[in-house]
Amino acid sequence: MGTEGGPGGPVSPSTGEPVTGEPAEAVGARLVSAYREVARTMRDLPVYNPRLDVEAVGFRLHDGHALGVLVTPWFMNIVLVAREGGPPLPDAALGAFRTVDFPAGRVSLLVGEVFGFGRLDTASLFSPMAGFDDPATARETAAAALLALFRPAGRGVEAPEETRPAKTPDRRALLFGRGA
Repeated sequence: MGTEGGPGGPVSPSTGEPVTGEPAEAVGARLVSAYREVARTMRDLPVYNPRLDVEAVGFRLHDGHALGVLVTPWFMNIVLVAREGGPPLPDAALGAFRTVDFPAGRVSLLVGEVFGFGRLDTASLFSPMAGFDDPATARETAAAALLALFRPAGRGVEAPEETRPAKTPDRRALLFGRGA
């Protein structure tokens, strides 16, 4: 994961070298644009939650790639994407799973492709999104999931009481290890 640094922009925390290529936030914005097009075809399906919109949450650099959570009215996924001008994702067949290491542990990502965008590797957090009553709760849950990925394994991943949303879907308890 890169960090902002000096006049040259982001630098790699592992090497201290400048990171070149498209900013992670720009990748998130491109994803939102692609999925808003998909949303137009999904509106009449029962899995579509009309209280939500397509949003990119917390996009940042991870091993030279863009990583964040994509929230749509029908799913919430962790997304890992190659950036324009950055390193490519490792070769993998569409529909295959590949494992990525995070401080919290290994996560299996499904290799996929979105028309008009290209390849993206994803891990589902929630689908469908019927348990979310408002965009703020969805965003808070997405941010908490991303934060949990970067907490070392064995350390608490529970959000402080004052930052937890008032209403939480049951699957979130499973995601953060608090049981069913």
